[in-house]
Amino acid sequence: MADGRGSRDPRDSAPDLRILGDQITLQPSGFVERRRDEKEEALMKNMARFRSEPLQFLREVSLYVSGTGWRAYDDVVGQPIFYSGFSEHIKSEVMSATLLQTKISQLADMRIAVEEKEGLLNKNEKDFQAKRAQRRAVLVQSLQEVAENLTDNMICKFESKTFIRSAYYLVTQLLLRAYHQGIHVSSEEVLRLRNVAEEAARKKQSIIFLPCHRSHVDYVSLQLLCYRLGLALPVVVAGDNLNFPLVGSFLQHAGAMYIRRSFGDDQLYTTLVQAYIDVLLQGGYNFECFIEGGRSRTGKLLPPKFGILSFVLDSLLSGRVDDAIICPVSTQYDKVVETEGYVTELLGVPKKKENLADFLSGGSSVLSLRLGRVDVRFHEPWSLRGFINDQITRFSKVPSAINIDWRDTKNAVVRQKLLRTLGYKVLADINDVSVVMPTALIGTVLLTLRGRGVGRTELIRRVEWLTDRVRAKGGRVAHFGSAPLSDVIERGLDVLGKDLVGVINGLAEPTYYAVDRFQLSFYRNMTIHLFISEALVAAALYTKVKQGGGPSIQDISYQDLHDQVLFLSSLFRGEFIYSGEGLAINLEKTLAGLEADNVIHIEKDEEGNITKIGLSDAERAAGRENYDFYCFLIWPFIEASWLAAVSLLGLTPPLEQKDDIWIQVSKCHDSAQLLGKTLYHQGDLSYFEAVNKETLKNSYQRFEEEGIIQVVRSKDPRIPPRLRLAPEWRPGRDEVTGNLVATGRLWDFTEKIASSRREGKNRRDGATVSTRVVKLTDDLGQKLFVDAVKQQDGKGKKGGAPPRLSREEALSLDKSVKERKRRRRLENRAHL
Repeated sequence: MADGRGSRDPRDSAPDLRILGDQITLQPSGFVERRRDEKEEALMKNMARFRSEPLQFLREVSLYVSGTGWRAYDDVVGQPIFYSGFSEHIKSEVMSATLLQTKISQLADMRIAVEEKEGLLNKNEKDFQAKRAQRRAVLVQSLQEVAENLTDNMICKFESKTFIRSAYYLVTQLLLRAYHQGIHVSSEEVLRLRNVAEEAARKKQSIIFLPCHRSHVDYVSLQLLCYRLGLALPVVVAGDNLNFPLVGSFLQHAGAMYIRRSFGDDQLYTTLVQAYIDVLLQGGYNFECFIEGGRSRTGKLLPPKFGILSFVLDSLLSGRVDDAIICPVSTQYDKVVETEGYVTELLGVPKKKENLADFLSGGSSVLSLRLGRVDVRFHEPWSLRGFINDQITRFSKVPSAINIDWRDTKNAVVRQKLLRTLGYKVLADINDVSVVMPTALIGTVLLTLRGRGVGRTELIRRVEWLTDRVRAKGGRVAHFGSAPLSDVIERGLDVLGKDLVGVINGLAEPTYYAVDRFQLSFYRNMTIHLFISEALVAAALYTKVKQGGGPSIQDISYQDLHDQVLFLSSLFRGEFIYSGEGLAINLEKTLAGLEADNVIHIEKDEEGNITKIGLSDAERAAGRENYDFYCFLIWPFIEASWLAAVSLLGLTPPLEQKDDIWIQVSKCHDSAQLLGKTLYHQGDLSYFEAVNKETLKNSYQRFEEEGIIQVVRSKDPRIPPRLRLAPEWRPGRDEVTGNLVATGRLWDFTEKIASSRREGKNRRDGATVSTRVVKLTDDLGQKLFVDAVKQQDGKGKKGGAPPRLSREEALSLDKSVKERKRRRRLENRAHL
C-alpha cells in the first residue's frame, strides 16, 4: 500500500527550466500565484515554418547544419560519440569480449561432441585429430560470422554529428507541431542530473535511464532533452519490430539498439546481448531501457520486465563492470497520441505490425493535432553498486525461511531477489516524481462522480479538491503560470477533445460528460498510484456499506477491514506499487489520514486500539462524494479480477472428461473477454474497461503465481502456452445434470472479490451469479474443451496447441509447481 506524505506548498517546488535561443534561465514555479508580467516558456519552442516564415526557417536550418552555439553538440558531458568509426570500434570491442569468445568456443565444442556421437567424426581414423581441429575451426569461424552479423544489426551507430544535428532539428519540428505547448522539465532535476553526469564522466561510469513507457514519443523526448542539455545521448533498447525500412536505420543512427522480443534458447544471441551491454557500461556510455518493457495501454505503470535489467545486474555482480548510475524517469503527456489504438488492442483486436506506410500516414495526421505538452521528470540518480550492497546487507539481517548466504551473488535466489527489488524500486521512484497533468485531473473527476454529467462549477470545484489531495499525498501537479484554474481546465478539455469529453450547452450551465469512458480511463489511471491505499480501505469498508441500513450497521470491525485490505492488496500485487513499510503501518497511516479528512470515523478501546471504522457523519451529509471517489478508482480493477475469477469456473472439465485437457492461454483470455462483454451488455458488469485484455492477463498471471491455474510453456516456440485449472481449485459438478455447483474453494474466492464490487443490476441477488452467470461461463468453457479435443483429433485449426502434455512437459510442470511452492515459502508474503 502506498503511504501518505505531508502536503507541500506549490510555491516551494523547483522552478521550471526556460530555454530561449542560447540563454538558459530559471523561472519560479507555482500553479496559480505568479507575477502577471511573467510568461510560461517551454523547454523547447515551436520553430519557424517555411510557409509562414521562409527566411527565419532557412536561418534556423543553417544554424543546425553549421553547428552554431549549442547546436554543434561538441562540448558534450559524457564519453565521445558521433565520430566516424564509432560503430566499428564498438563492434570490435563486442567481438573481442572474453565472454563472447568463450561462449563461441563452448558452442563449437558442443557441436563437435554431437558430431562425434553421431559418427560424423570417426575417432578411429588416422588423421582424426587434424580433421577434428579443422572442423572445429570451421565451426568457430561460422559462429564468428553469425555473431558479427547479429552485432551489426543490433548496435547503435553514433557516426555523424551532421546527421544528429539534422535529426534533432527534424524531430523537434515534428514533435512540437503535435505537442504544441512543448517539453517541460524541472530546473532543479536537470541541474542535478548534469552534475551527476559530469561526475560519472570523470569516473567513466554510465548513466542508465529507466523511463516509464506510454508512447513511442518516449523514445525521442529523452534524446531531445539530452541533446539540448549537452549530455551524451543514451543507447536506447528497442524491439526489432521498429527496425523496418528507412525508419529503422534512422533510429539506429540516433541511438537505438535492436533486440529480439524473445531470445528463446539461443545461447549465442543471449551472450552477444550481454557482451554488448558489458561494453557500453565498461566504456561509460549512457544507456536507456524501458522498465515496463512495452508501452502501458492502461495509463498506469506496468509490472517491471526483468530481461534487460538482468543483463545490467549481471554486468555488476560478475565484476565485469564496477558501477553504473541509475536514473528513473517519468514522462507524462497532456494527451497520448496512441490511446485510441490502445483501446482497440485492449478490446481484443490484434496489434498491427509496424510498417513504413502506417508510420508516414499516422505521422502526418498527428502533426495536425494539438496535444498539449510533455512533462519529463528525473528522479535523483543513485549508484547501482551502492543499491546492491545495501540490499545484501538488508537481506542478511532479515530472518529467512531457508538457509541461504545472501552475500553469495552467484546464487540464483539472491540474484532473483535483487532483480525484483531493483525493478520495483525503480517503479516507485518513477511514481514519486511523476507529474499529474490537467487532462488526468479532468479524466479522474469525470470517472469518479455519480450521475451522467457534471456542471462547469462542480467540475472546477472537484478538480481543485483533487489537486489539493494530489499535493497532500506528496504528488506533483503540472502548473500553467498565472492562468486561473478555470482556464487550465478549459485548455485540458480542448486537448482531450469532443471524442472523449462531450459538453451540453443551452442548460443552466455547461454540463460535461464522458463520451469514451474506456479511453478516458487511461488518464484516470495516471492518478491512482497516489490513492491506492485509500482506495483499498474504501473497497474493504464497502463490504459493509453496500449492505445498507443505519450507520452503525455499516461500520466494520478493524479485523474484518484488515483482512479484506490484506486480501485486495495481495490480489493486486501485480497491478500497483505499495510502500515497503508493511501493511500494519500503511493501514494505520491511511486510516489516520482519512479520519483527518473527515471521511471516516474511528472507534478505539481503552488501550487506544482501533476497534471499528465507519463513514463519518460529515461524509454522509456530503453525499459520500470523497468516499465514493476512492471506490470509483478501484472498482474497475475489482470488476476485472472478479471477471477473470468467474471465467476460471468455466475451465472445470466436463464430467465425461476423465483425463486432463490443457487449453491455450490466449484462447482463455479471449473467452474471458467475451464473457465480460456479454455481462456488461446484460448489466452484470458496471465497467466496460474491466474487459480490457491487459488487466485480464495480469489477473491470470496473478492466479498462476498463486497456483490457482497451472501454465505449461513449451520449449518449442511454435507451441503456445497452455493452462488448466489446478485440481484442488476445481468446483464440483452435479452428478445428474453435469452443471457446475457454486460451491468450493474457487467459488469462495470469487465471492470474496465480489464482496467489494460495486452494487448494480441484479447484484443483491446472489442467486443470479450462482445460476445464470455461472451457466454462461460454463457454456463458454465447454467450447474451449470441445475445440481442444478437436485439435487433438486433427480437426482443429492449424497451429493450435496440443491438449495433452508430453512426458517432458509433465516432468517440467511437476518441477515448476514444487519451485513455486518453495519460492512462496521464501517470500514469506500473504497469499490469496
